[in-house]
Amino acid sequence: MSYILHLETATRICSVALAENDKLIAIKETAVANSHSSVITLFVEEVLKIAKIKFQNLDAICVSKGPGSYTGLRIGVSTAKGYCYALNIPLITVNTLHSMAKVFTFEHFAQLSGDAILCPMIDARRMEVYSALFNYNAEFIKDTAAEIIDNNSFSEILTKNKVHFFGDGAEKCRQSLSHNVNALFHEHFEISAKGMISLAWQKYQAKQFEDVAYFEPFYLKDFIATIPKKLL
Repeated sequence: MSYILHLETATRICSVALAENDKLIAIKETAVANSHSSVITLFVEEVLKIAKIKFQNLDAICVSKGPGSYTGLRIGVSTAKGYCYALNIPLITVNTLHSMAKVFTFEHFAQLSGDAILCPMIDARRMEVYSALFNYNAEFIKDTAAEIIDNNSFSEILTKNKVHFFGDGAEKCRQSLSHNVNALFHEHFEISAKGMISLAWQKYQAKQFEDVAYFEPFYLKDFIATIPKKLL
């Protein structure tokens, strides 16, 4: 029996889940933007209280490694590292898009055909998104990439398969691909730490841990600072 704490901060949603092996036992999350730094440790304390588990009972920390928001990822990873250092327990990381695909299969598996393709998307700058492709079992079939969306995006795979687009970057794709009958868009999808649980458990069993001292989030693109509009 192992207790793993999961932290999801890659997008506007802050989500914290506690699992016993691969079973969810407590979760707290909010969609309030820019709240990660103020709520993440509170959520950790709350899920431990709900499960009646002490910090000392934790066996590992799992964090969503990206791609995603630069600030959100920094908050999640630094928090996870802090717990790992303090408790002397291993750090596990999960690709954010893979976690999103897992959440989607939980919610829609019964409606998915065997040839369905899943395309989680995270909003990036302008007409760009972070995306990857998965089969209906949430297994990678195309690696994570930063994609500039236009009318020809995903054209090859859309000629052969139904593609399910979801996540906060999918609206950009809808504007360009809504003409294609094989492009299916899911408006109400929300990322959640519960999508990390089975992936983290597999890595825990295989002892696939990160170096706590040297691990950095998977930003995919370099951070570019901007000047707040009120200063222009």
